[in-house]
Amino acid sequence: MLAAMIVACELAFWLLVAAGLACRYLLKARRLGAALLGSTILVDLALVTFTAVDLRNGASATLAHGLAAVYIGVSMSFGKSMIQWADERFAYWFAGGPRPAKKPKYGAEHARHERRLWAKHLLAWAIGCALLAGMTWWVGDPSRTKELVLTIGRWSIVLMVDFLWSFSYTIWPRKPAPSGTAG
Repeated sequence: MLAAMIVACELAFWLLVAAGLACRYLLKARRLGAALLGSTILVDLALVTFTAVDLRNGASATLAHGLAAVYIGVSMSFGKSMIQWADERFAYWFAGGPRPAKKPKYGAEHARHERRLWAKHLLAWAIGCALLAGMTWWVGDPSRTKELVLTIGRWSIVLMVDFLWSFSYTIWPRKPAPSGTAG
C-alpha cells in the first residue's frame, strides 16, 4: 500500500510540474502555473503524513516506509532544481525560450558541478535521516522501526560512495578525448 503511495506521489509531483508549466507557457496563466508548481510541496506533506500515521497505527516499518523518507529528502533537496530543469526545457520547446545550458563535462567546472550535486545529496540525506529518526522516536518501538534505522545505514553508505565518486573529479578532472579519436 505504501509503495503504491510513493509511486502515486512521484506521479503527482510530475503531473503538477507539467500542469504548472503548461499553464505558465501555453495558457499564459503565470499565477496559476506558479501555484501548481508551488503545490508540489503538498505531495511531500501528504506522503510524510501517511507514512507516520501508518507507523503510529501499528504497522511495522518496511523498506517502503524508509523509501518514503528518502523520497521526501530528495524531493526537498533536488525539487527546485528538477523543476528548474523542466522549466528551461519546456520554455525552449514550447515558448521560444533560450536553449538550456548543458552541464559541464570536463575540467574544474565539471568537478564543481559534481561537488554541488553531492552537497544536495548531503542535504537530502540530512532531511531524510531526520524524518527517519523522528518516525522512529514517534513510534517508540524499536522492534517495529528497525527497518528505518537500517535505511539510515544504507543511505549513509550510498552517500559515502557518492562523496568518493563526486570528489574524485576534483583530484582527477575529466578531460576531453584528444581530437581525432572516437569517444
